[in-house]
Amino acid sequence: MGNVITAILIGAGNRGMDAYGNYALKFPNKLRFVAVAEPIQFRREKFVRLHNIPLEQMYNSWEEVLGEEKFADVVFVCTQDQLHVEPSLKALDKGYNVLLEKPMAHTLEGCTKIVNKVEETGRILGIGHVLRYTNFFLTVKETIEKGLLGNIVNISHRENVSWYHMAHSFVRGNWRNVNLSSPMILAKCCHDLDLLFWMVGDKPKKISSFGSLKHFTPSNAPKNSPKYCVEGCPIEQTCLYYAPRIYIDIIPIIQILEKTDQFGLKVLASLRKNHVRLLTTLSKVIKLLERLRYWKGWPVEPLYSGRPEEVIENYSDETKMEILKTSPYGRCVYKCDNNVVDHQVVNIEFENSVTANLTMHGFSEREGRTLRIDGTKATLIGKFFDSGQKITLFDHFSGTKEVIFSEKLTIEGSAHGGGDVALIDAFLDTLHKSKTKPLTNAFETLESHLMAFAANESRLQAKVVDMENFRRIEEN
Repeated sequence: MGNVITAILIGAGNRGMDAYGNYALKFPNKLRFVAVAEPIQFRREKFVRLHNIPLEQMYNSWEEVLGEEKFADVVFVCTQDQLHVEPSLKALDKGYNVLLEKPMAHTLEGCTKIVNKVEETGRILGIGHVLRYTNFFLTVKETIEKGLLGNIVNISHRENVSWYHMAHSFVRGNWRNVNLSSPMILAKCCHDLDLLFWMVGDKPKKISSFGSLKHFTPSNAPKNSPKYCVEGCPIEQTCLYYAPRIYIDIIPIIQILEKTDQFGLKVLASLRKNHVRLLTTLSKVIKLLERLRYWKGWPVEPLYSGRPEEVIENYSDETKMEILKTSPYGRCVYKCDNNVVDHQVVNIEFENSVTANLTMHGFSEREGRTLRIDGTKATLIGKFFDSGQKITLFDHFSGTKEVIFSEKLTIEGSAHGGGDVALIDAFLDTLHKSKTKPLTNAFETLESHLMAFAANESRLQAKVVDMENFRRIEEN
């Protein structure tokens, strides 16, 4: 294998196009995509154009590209949750190493098939649990391993899904319905369960869980509200989830900038929010301001999926308004076909007697995780937000506190707190050194997925799940 890893992308959506694709554009001496398989034409053609891929290596489906003889080093599988298993199995059978987006699969049977195939073929499979690779969580892990906390007794971990992320992805978007994607505790929180398993360093013994879909239901729809927000909703001026507010006024992006402690970013937020005409004028000569005025990134980009060619690169307010008349993202949040929970708690007892609880909810004022670890020597409190990160260590004996990690938001900030880039770096390094286990590997991922499936079973059946029995049942 040469210095540059050659890759095939299966699924050119947000993760494939932006996370992995942008990495290859930024580091062409490390990773080069030589083929893409994507059913949506404009995504497929855009990826080919960006990466100078020959037209004969542009495919409509994973079946087509994996029907060819092996011609690259690795396959990136970035399809929707329910389409992870078959392309992964086929790629491994073909002799490819694979980087697979999380969750590994939407069923435990699918996860087990992939792990067994990895063992059978001897190939390397990395999983997109990017949070393990962030400086934030690596600092947490290092603090634990140094013994600065003493013996861990309890972990309290919160997955604070912002109100706009909940509405975008889990009410209007691709992960809204368990029959089309995965249970939310798997789709959103397999990251967090993986972190708990990793930090504790032992298998879970018992799991219980509670949660429901409380708010985003037809019973909470405003009186006389239409199916689509722009059809004349009577509360459009006051509704938190009014679609143009999110996708045209980009309130989510503005609020992220407003919550930083950096004056320059706050000024940009105020300019976009309160002086849009001035921003429009300035954006004609200042590239950075053009990007802010006509925002193309998340959460706007998914609006353009499947749109005609003449619409794809038009990010004007008028075009977005027209799209919202028919887009799933323009629907009233109380009149969608969503059925995943909007809040859930998971209680875990591990084999080494550490207890932990995970809280996931979709009503946070900002996006991010909060963490508290109490040990026999010290307490660690972490804040991992999209607006900035901080870890503080409180020593029991001296009564002192110390900030052991701090990172501010930058306008060009890396996704997942830098975890995306670090994940790919680690995976490529694994391929070069021919190791069999990247930092996040299939066997450990299976355990964290088991935790998610057990939590879902506990919630649905109102019971405490004994993990030893659960593993035994699933194995059979």
